[in-house]
Amino acid sequence: MSEVARRTVVSAAGGAGLVAVLAACGGGPDGKAGGSGGGSAPAAEEAGAPLARTADIPVGGGKVLADQGVVITQPTAGQFKAFSSKCTHQGCAVSGVSDGVITCPCHQSLFDASDGSVKGGPATTPLPPTPIQVDGDAITLA
Repeated sequence: MSEVARRTVVSAAGGAGLVAVLAACGGGPDGKAGGSGGGSAPAAEEAGAPLARTADIPVGGGKVLADQGVVITQPTAGQFKAFSSKCTHQGCAVSGVSDGVITCPCHQSLFDASDGSVKGGPATTPLPPTPIQVDGDAITLA
């Protein structure tokens, strides 16, 4: 195989891999590119539809609801907050909440579970809040 042909094959394989990585980080479930984490709730979820139960959200922790694009936290007992689950750095989905910190697995950005602010980069923009309502033990979009 000639040197030019080898370079072409290696370049094509690298380009295909890059496309796959970028699609995984930035694409939504419909295949469209994600933005920088808008503050509105996903269109598929209607206001009033239960997202979770209060008992499902640990104090000092939270739960990522990937299908809804939301992370719900309980910074202190009885106080529930919700944010977009899309990292503001490059649009990856955050993976978990513990010890008051929301974590993005792609580049290790850290966000405060009480207000969505950045605790560690590379993200520089906070997670946008998602309005929720707690009615009894049900947590719904507001």
